[in-house]
Amino acid sequence: MEFERRMADGSAVLGVVGLGYVGLPLAIEMASVGFRVIGFDIADEKVELVNAGRSYIPDVPDERLAPLVESGLIEATLEFSRSGECDAIAICVPTPLDEMKEPDTSYMESAARAVAPYLGPGMLVTLESTTYPGTTEEVIQPILEAAGLRVGTDLFLAFSPERVDPGNTAYNTQNTPKVVGGVTPECTRAAVALYERFIGTVVPVSSTRAAEMTKLLENIFRSVNIALVNELLRLSERMGIDIWEVIDAAKTKPFGFMPFYPGPGLGGHCIPIDPFYLSWKAREYDFHTEFIELSGKINEDMPYYVVRRLMDALNSQRKSLAGARILVLGVAYKGNIDDIRESPAIKIVELLRGKQADIVYHDPFVSDFSVRGLVVPAVELTEDEVSAADAVLLVTDHHNVDYELVVANARLVLDTRNALRGFCDETVVRL
Repeated sequence: MEFERRMADGSAVLGVVGLGYVGLPLAIEMASVGFRVIGFDIADEKVELVNAGRSYIPDVPDERLAPLVESGLIEATLEFSRSGECDAIAICVPTPLDEMKEPDTSYMESAARAVAPYLGPGMLVTLESTTYPGTTEEVIQPILEAAGLRVGTDLFLAFSPERVDPGNTAYNTQNTPKVVGGVTPECTRAAVALYERFIGTVVPVSSTRAAEMTKLLENIFRSVNIALVNELLRLSERMGIDIWEVIDAAKTKPFGFMPFYPGPGLGGHCIPIDPFYLSWKAREYDFHTEFIELSGKINEDMPYYVVRRLMDALNSQRKSLAGARILVLGVAYKGNIDDIRESPAIKIVELLRGKQADIVYHDPFVSDFSVRGLVVPAVELTEDEVSAADAVLLVTDHHNVDYELVVANARLVLDTRNALRGFCDETVVRL
């Protein structure tokens, strides 16, 4: 097919809609093998920064972006009419849940409507946004076909779930295998032809639904196992057993066991959200996803558990949480990144404020942090700040934090990540 020829000889122009944590790294990999890439976004600031060769994504250094911009291989635009210049377009936009934990597909729909009028015969559209099985064909396909072109005949359409893990230095967009599933076999073939040019391993599956389900399975697996270990943490506390020691012992088994670790709650845009896409869709089939809902319940309760543990620890020092100064150490959803989406620190701070605690925070990656519109004051990690706090609540375990300073000067530390496992001090309390 003509599309495969243009991919093979490098003459294809590729488009990426949404220049965030998924889209910008994807554009970088496309351009790095010589394709001209047009990035589309609705945010003026992102477009200006990309065109200036300046990255706002920690996993994309300026040193990778700037040469590609200077050579003309990457450009960003607000003008979606330019999507007609592309041979393939990847849609990489957010897919949040609403307040009722139902999928919000409005960003995907808007992106599809923005490019649909400019699609031409032989073009490929791939959806990378995580969603429920059926979205590509039930929601996106009708939008793309509204102008008269037909998927499988005139257009190619496929789903290929993003697998970005912010902060992971071992696996990135290029060396993480890429699952692809098309509406038709020809659509799958086109998607494989696209991704195999700049991704090390491409894994075709039989349908868009299989590809959509693959991403959900990956994150549901993690959610359920994290919930399991969080529940065992709470049982182990009552039984006087150190769950961290148990996990370390169990993971010495060379087969049949994969370690998961307890923590203050789930964060990020995937694990706290993606499982509920499937729960919502399952209702259409009169199916109750009990594992998903139970794990969600356990994981969502962890911030409440953390606050209860902090209250108990303060009480042991004859100190009330009301009026106590709490230094929250780390507010990103995981270590060594600046992403606060769905971070457990958000709920924890909200709960602490509700109990009239005085909250400050330190996070070397996050310069501004607000909860429900109220700014949380940021402080430097100094001896004075640590000793002034009634308790230090370690929520995120960044590697560039001086934990020796914290332990040496804190009156009390509640460690929710086992980051202080090498310290033996009576002021340190672990989950």
